[in-house]
Amino acid sequence: MQNHLWNEKFSKEYVTYTLEFEGKLIVIEHVPARVNLETGEQLFAPETVERLQEMFWQRQTPSRMIQVPVYEFA
Repeated sequence: MQNHLWNEKFSKEYVTYTLEFEGKLIVIEHVPARVNLETGEQLFAPETVERLQEMFWQRQTPSRMIQVPVYEFA
């Protein structure tokens, strides 16, 4: 029964993962995640987290570049 509730509350989706790494904004698109339908919280499988870490530690060539405006909330 607990697993049934888990499946109702989460949806398998592909999300955009963002992080700041060494002063640069990194955007990784199409990352598989389980997303909480009520809160939007994103959960990643351990193998997904490992692959994300490899991508920015190995400094892979990005598929494209974007410009991002930066605002300060002060």
